[in-house]
Amino acid sequence: MTKLLPPEDVTALSVTEVTGQVRTLLDKNFRSVWVAGEISNLKRHQASGHIYLSLKDSGAVLGAVIWRSVAARFRFDPRDGMEVLACGRITFYPPQGKCQLDIEALHPKGIGALDLALRQLKEKLLVRGFFDPKRKKPLPKYPQRIALVTSPTGAAVRDMLEILLRRWPVAEVIVCPVRVQGDGAAAEIAAAIGLLNRLHAAGRLLLDAMIVGRGGGSLEDLWAFNEEIVAEAIFASKVPVVSAVGHEIDVTIADLVADHRAATPSQAAAALTPDHAQELLALLELRGRLDDAVRRRIAMARERLDGLAGRPALWRPLERVREQVRRLDDLSERLQRAARQKGERAAERLTALAGRLESLSPLNVLRRGYSLTRTEDKPALVCDAAELQVGERLRTTLARGQVISRIEEVRPSEP
Repeated sequence: MTKLLPPEDVTALSVTEVTGQVRTLLDKNFRSVWVAGEISNLKRHQASGHIYLSLKDSGAVLGAVIWRSVAARFRFDPRDGMEVLACGRITFYPPQGKCQLDIEALHPKGIGALDLALRQLKEKLLVRGFFDPKRKKPLPKYPQRIALVTSPTGAAVRDMLEILLRRWPVAEVIVCPVRVQGDGAAAEIAAAIGLLNRLHAAGRLLLDAMIVGRGGGSLEDLWAFNEEIVAEAIFASKVPVVSAVGHEIDVTIADLVADHRAATPSQAAAALTPDHAQELLALLELRGRLDDAVRRRIAMARERLDGLAGRPALWRPLERVREQVRRLDDLSERLQRAARQKGERAAERLTALAGRLESLSPLNVLRRGYSLTRTEDKPALVCDAAELQVGERLRTTLARGQVISRIEEVRPSEP
């Protein structure tokens, strides 16, 4: 077997030197490259904030990394299985001997990054109940103080102030100036909503409602109202929020979370306030109806009073009293007469019953010569001589007194 031996004059490169040359070659030729593929094995490092992933197609896999500073600029959330276009530079990582793509820009294929980010945030907030109609607060019917969270220099604030002054001039309007587009605008809007709620809760600035919005613009211009921080501030607000962002065709996350969505800032001002001219007409109509009702009540009361005044009891009250006194005397006399007659009839009946009772008294029988005989030890009257025995003692009751005797002889009656 032939052995391959290195030449005696060969100069060998170290692994570090080889990987360094590879790295230099890649840096020179792949400083900026666009790569299309599918995201897989995506991992977010909790401590550093970096995102590690792989881009793959049907023939190969390329490792990639998104550094934290780059990931913070992304509008959407990269996920496994997502088809993307990535732009970056190919680097070589010597400790592992692997190439990787340092991603500097990432775009979803077939859909814009902002559209995807908006769709992802809607799905997230929907699960958390941010769009639930049951949690939305009603708007006040007659607001006394309204806050406007908007740009102090745009046309939207002028339109809202004009409409509020024309429709409901009694309301006090507070303008809370914020940036409505660009970096940091979402944080300013959320901070303003939070500040107004804290002042309201502390009683330092009582509010009936607030309008959050701006005029029209592109999706990028309106993006501050699609940020999660703004949605959370509106969701947590105890003061009713009217969202008015862009034009009627523009629907932002703030519109979906707010208690009421208006197509434009002008419509928001109109939706929040009644028209004082119409309210005045309604009050005048109500006053007329009230006056008519009062006049009808007065006419009815006068008619009733006239009817009562025609009664004798009112224009001759003493005669009515005397009539009742005479009637009372008549009733009293009739009652006394009836009582006397009833007493006389009762006395006559009592006398008759006493006479009958007297005629039935056994004492009257005894007065005619009859007597009552009993044995001394039995209370029953003796009616049959056969019931007696010689020698028994008898007690005979007469009309006056009793006689005690002893039987000498018993003579029963013949059968």
